[in-house]
Amino acid sequence: MTEVERQQVTALGKVLAAERRDGCADRVTDDGLLAFLRRWSVAAGSAAHLPAVQRAIGWLVGYDGMTLAERDQALAAAIEELRSLFRPAPHPPEPAPAPEPAPPAPRRTATRQVRNRSAQMPKHPLAELDLDAKLEQITGVEARLVGGFRRLGVVTIRDLLYHFPRRYDDVSRRRSISELQLGAEETVIGEVTDVRTIGAGPKLRVRVEVSDETGSIEAIFFNQRWIAQQIKVGQTIALSGKVTAFGGKRQFSSPRWERYTPDPDALLHTGRLVPIHPLTQGLHENQARRFIKHVIDAMAPRLPDHLPPHRREQARLLPLGEALAQIHFPDSHETLAAARRRLGFDEFLFIQLGVLQRKRLWQQELGLPFTIDMQVHAELQRRLPFQFTAAQQRAIGEIFADLQRPSPMARLLQGDVGSGKTVVAAAALLQAVANGFQGALMAPTEILAEQHAKNLKQLLSRVRVPRKATATTPAETYQQADWRALLDPDDAAKLAEIVAILGMTPEEDMEGQGVRVALLTGSLGARDRRRVLEGIARGEIDLVIGTHALITETVQFANLGLVVVDEQHRFGVEQRLRLKNKGCNPHMLVMTATPIPRTLTLTIYGDLDVSVLDERPPGRQEIRTRRISRSEREKAYRHIRKQVAEGRQVYVICPLVEESEKLDLPSAEEMYERLQHEVFPDLRVALLHGKMPAREKDEVMRAFRDHQYDILVATAVIEVGIDVPNATTIVIEGAERFGLAQLHQFRGRVGRGSHQSYCILISDSDNQQSKERLAALEQTNDGFKLAEIDLQLRGPGEFFGTRQSGTPDLKMAQQGDTRLLAEARRLAEAILNDDPELAHPEHQLLRQNVDAFWAEALQAG
Repeated sequence: MTEVERQQVTALGKVLAAERRDGCADRVTDDGLLAFLRRWSVAAGSAAHLPAVQRAIGWLVGYDGMTLAERDQALAAAIEELRSLFRPAPHPPEPAPAPEPAPPAPRRTATRQVRNRSAQMPKHPLAELDLDAKLEQITGVEARLVGGFRRLGVVTIRDLLYHFPRRYDDVSRRRSISELQLGAEETVIGEVTDVRTIGAGPKLRVRVEVSDETGSIEAIFFNQRWIAQQIKVGQTIALSGKVTAFGGKRQFSSPRWERYTPDPDALLHTGRLVPIHPLTQGLHENQARRFIKHVIDAMAPRLPDHLPPHRREQARLLPLGEALAQIHFPDSHETLAAARRRLGFDEFLFIQLGVLQRKRLWQQELGLPFTIDMQVHAELQRRLPFQFTAAQQRAIGEIFADLQRPSPMARLLQGDVGSGKTVVAAAALLQAVANGFQGALMAPTEILAEQHAKNLKQLLSRVRVPRKATATTPAETYQQADWRALLDPDDAAKLAEIVAILGMTPEEDMEGQGVRVALLTGSLGARDRRRVLEGIARGEIDLVIGTHALITETVQFANLGLVVVDEQHRFGVEQRLRLKNKGCNPHMLVMTATPIPRTLTLTIYGDLDVSVLDERPPGRQEIRTRRISRSEREKAYRHIRKQVAEGRQVYVICPLVEESEKLDLPSAEEMYERLQHEVFPDLRVALLHGKMPAREKDEVMRAFRDHQYDILVATAVIEVGIDVPNATTIVIEGAERFGLAQLHQFRGRVGRGSHQSYCILISDSDNQQSKERLAALEQTNDGFKLAEIDLQLRGPGEFFGTRQSGTPDLKMAQQGDTRLLAEARRLAEAILNDDPELAHPEHQLLRQNVDAFWAEALQAG
């Protein structure tokens, strides 16, 4: 490889690596990866014809139509091909020297280790092996092949059966040579009438002429000298590929080929729907495909089906073995669709069985039934400066119904930004206090916990709550006209101290009938923290608001009755359960401001009942959203200055923390420097990003909330932020870098006050998906509509920006397939109605699969 070629390949590798780091979103270049590859191939000269480069580019064919997982695998394989060009070539063997003392054994490479293991492990024909046998146990398998699959995480026969193709090339249409259409993907079968090698070096090519009774066509293979040794005159071969033209003649350029056999089922690489499996270094496409076919043919018919026949017929599904055979080597588009349906159904079924079993276990626990005090609820409504929306009233009714049951509530409250979730949670927490219990609310950040504490104190102050007896608070205590008269002087002094620490006025305390709300965060002073913890343990504090600090061992509740978790997707299942375990099966309400499509709700939160706030409170103004180009930034700056002059505040969001040589995007640090020193030297500009210490971030947010700054330059760290009603404009730089749900969350930082608010999206991207995403944001403020669009455009893995903790990884099911998910849920309910523990013999294999599926999900999460 020449120095010029080295530079071209390096440039290509950097772009592919940047695309992979960006989550395979096809936006590292403005017009997409495939357009970049076309430009690069023209400009790269001889570098584009290097065999490793051709193989790398071959991995990326059809990139814009791949799923995110497929893109990641294709990029990994392509990058590995390019890296192989920079590895030193092996030295030729030298004559053996005279015998000497043996030197220390060299460190084994992975391939050597696999080869040695393979040599030691007994070999068996496939007919003698089970599904959990290692690949190296198969008679005749090469160590290089085993090592390649191992790098992909494919170790056992079962792994290989579920190593699905990432796409299929349809070369099933066979034509005579005279019928071939220019530009079409075609397959022909003919006799080899000429083979010759032309040129040398990077311009070497092998020309193969193939003829049938209607004519002849040439197939050109670039830089593949070995083709001339493999294809011989007189052979009958099948060719599949795109028909091109050169010099006025039709030809195939580097087509697939294989020796033809009259048995159509014997064709693997041509003349069919050809599976393209994920590969890596050491795995070559044709060799890997032949090996997979060998294993599938032997093992798929022997595969036991975890679904009993009557259940399978009920759901109109293919047998499992047939589905696996067809997903790898489909006979037609119809059989491929049927195989996908069966395997996707299985994934949905495993999820639904898991979450429904979890829900049943929860509902079987003995909970703390509340008596709903409608007088207290009416008092809350009288104190509010607004009326509940119909959606809020519906959600409160659903929650109150749950609270009255003897089993603990497990409910998800989801609502768009500004839909009023906090006041719904407040109404539920108030009922816990009215029933003599304590409530807890856990938020993901200290600043958000502080905001919740402030809002709850405001909502619940002046609401008088007569207390009821519980197991830990005797009835006679609450039957006294003045229960404080029963307290000894020490207890009375401690209660007065707690009231003082909580900052409650006599009017708010209302002779002990006011709601005592405590904020428990890491920044609380040692003395106050000790007294607050003591007050929680003694039952003197009614509601505790905090971060992860709530689930530490030092926090002990006297009588926890209701747990509220805000921004649920930022907490793992384990954290949620640790807070729940602070009480005796307390009721649980989890909330999210990210509107979630129904399919994702059933998948991620299938163990929860769902209440939806799909109505905005009256008086909330629509946020005006507009996309502009980078060259129009001055318009945005004039708007910012006008807003600040009117006393308003502004957010400026950047996708990067620091400047990047590879990405032409403004970073938060350079944007802060530019705005503070060049654009707005007379204004107060602050900087906030995720690399700052947590305490420093909270200090900046508090200062911005208190209007000590006019402009806050930040990264995605403010996606879930605090309520700053005075902030009326948010400018999002590099808007194409963010998902639609995330952009909508950003937009929700403004529009919280009485002033008209604005969202300005700055992007020069020509990527079609990016343009669709930003256009959708301009056209609607409805988070639920945007959530559906985001799911379609980006897929579930990117919906939350990062993968939800404990969420199963779907290889075949499509989250947008609501109908298939609903069918799987119905079958799961029917199975569990008959066999709640999956203990019947016919469900033994199904139970094993469900357990393994969820074990893998929890390990990955």
